[in-house]
Amino acid sequence: QVQLVESGGGLVQPGGSLRLSCVASGFTLRYYNVGWFRQAPGKEREGVSCINSGDGTTYYTNSVKGRFTVSRDNSKNTVYLQMNSLKPEDTGVYHCATDCPFAGGELAVPIFDSWGQGTQVTVSS
Repeated sequence: QVQLVESGGGLVQPGGSLRLSCVASGFTLRYYNVGWFRQAPGKEREGVSCINSGDGTTYYTNSVKGRFTVSRDNSKNTVYLQMNSLKPEDTGVYHCATDCPFAGGELAVPIFDSWGQGTQVTVSS
């Protein structure tokens, strides 16, 4: 079965850290660009980060630059999102996807019929 499964979310205090994982099964993830997206309650889904399949070039939306790091471990067919110095506004459901559409230089959100379960990140004291 071809799928991506996100994990690693949780409840963390402001300033804390989490590492999200995006594990692929049924296909080889290293051949794909992988994007991370999040949706906060009551808000539209937004692009957070992307890692290129070729040279590993990374992209971060302005609000997470310097705090988040995206990486991949091809031996584990996994992409990670290390999130440090977390803020309450980082709260949301995080998803990964094998697509990194860009519009106007910004990471847009792919159009899918449905999204997986994702992983919940809650930053609160």
